[in-house]
Amino acid sequence: MRVLCVLLPHFPFMCETRRNPAIKGRSAVITRTAGSQKLVFDYSPGLDGLHRDMPLQQALSRHANIELLQADIPYYWAVFNRVLDSMEQRSPLVEGSELGCIYIGADGLQLIYADDNALIAAMQEAVPEGFVYQMGVAANKFLAYLAARHSPRDGYKLLIGDVESFLRNLPCDVLPISIKSKDKLHDFGLHTLGQVSALPEGPLQAQFSPEGRKIWQLARGYDDTPLYPRFTEEVIEKSLYLASVTVSLEAILVAIESLLHQAFARNLKGKGICGLTLWTRSWSLEHWERNIKFKEPATDVKTIMSRIRRVMENYPQPGPVEQVGIKVTRLGYPRGRQKSLFSEVRVRDYLQEDIRQLELRQGNAQVFKVKEVEPWSRIPERRYTLAPSNQ
Repeated sequence: MRVLCVLLPHFPFMCETRRNPAIKGRSAVITRTAGSQKLVFDYSPGLDGLHRDMPLQQALSRHANIELLQADIPYYWAVFNRVLDSMEQRSPLVEGSELGCIYIGADGLQLIYADDNALIAAMQEAVPEGFVYQMGVAANKFLAYLAARHSPRDGYKLLIGDVESFLRNLPCDVLPISIKSKDKLHDFGLHTLGQVSALPEGPLQAQFSPEGRKIWQLARGYDDTPLYPRFTEEVIEKSLYLASVTVSLEAILVAIESLLHQAFARNLKGKGICGLTLWTRSWSLEHWERNIKFKEPATDVKTIMSRIRRVMENYPQPGPVEQVGIKVTRLGYPRGRQKSLFSEVRVRDYLQEDIRQLELRQGNAQVFKVKEVEPWSRIPERRYTLAPSNQ
C-alpha cells in the first residue's frame, strides 16, 4: 500500500483568516469549551509552547497579549469538506476524519498519473488559495504522516529506501498514542523511536499492555491501519439565524422544525432520516452539538421533533442561542412490513410500535409485563417478575 498524506497546518486559524483577513499576522488563539473549561483548539503560527486541548490558562501564562477567538466548528468542517470534495475528483480513496489531515490512497492510479510527482501536483491544485500545505508519500499512513510533517512548507517528501535511518532520531512524541503513554516512555528514558525499536517487543507489552505492541511496531515503521475513505452519500445541511437571541426552548424548537421541513422538501426518493447532527451557536459563540440516530428511518417531522425535544431537554444550551443548524448524515429506506388481515392483530402491532417509539425516546424500557419465574416459591416476590413487553 502507498499512501499520500496531506497536512494543512493550523487549518482552523487559516479558515478564520480567510473569513476575516484582518486577523492575519496577529497573535490569536482559537478556543473551545469542554464543560466548564476553556481549551485551546488552534492558534496562529509562531506561538511557541502551545498545543491543542491545552487549558487556556496555561496558554495565557505563556502568551499574555493574545487575541481570543471562539471556535466555529461547523464552518471549519464546511470548508474542509469542500477540500475533500475537490480531492475526491482526483482520487477516489480520500480519508479526512480529522481537520487538516487527509490520507489518499495512491495505489492503482498509474493510468491517471504517471508518477508520484504528477499525483502530488494534482492534489496541490485542490488546496484552497491561502492555505499552507505539507505532503508526504510512504508505504503506510504513519510513515506518510511523518514524511508530510518533515516536508518543506508548500512542498512534499517521498519516504522511500532507508526508513530506519529516518525514524531513528525522531522523538517519541510523534507516536499516535495517549499522552499518558508518552509520559511513561519518557519516564523510562525512551525519548526517540530508535531507542524504542532497539528493545524487544515483550517488555513493551508488559508495561503498556496491548498498546505496547503498537508502539513497538510503529517505532519500526510498520503500520497496518487501513484507509477509511469517505462514503459517497447525500448530506443535507441547513442552518438559520434566529430573529433575536433567545433562551426559550420552544423558540429554538420552532426554528429546528422549520429546518426539518426544508430538508423534507427536497426529493428524498422515499428515504427517511437515519441520523442527523444538531448544533447551535450561542450569542457568545459557544458551540453546542449532539448526534441523533434512529433505529428506523424517520419519515416525518413529528417523529424527529419528539426525539430532538428530549435531547435538548436533557442537554441544556451553554447560553442564549443565536444560530441553529442540522446536518442530515444518513438516509435510508424504511423496512416494508405487511399489515395483518385481522383487526385485532393490527391493533396489537400499532400498540407495540407506539411502545417501541416511547422506549426509543426515553432510552430504556417503559412498559412491562408480569412473567412467571418461581411459582412454587413460598416468598411472593420470587414467584413473578416484571419483564419488558418486547421480550
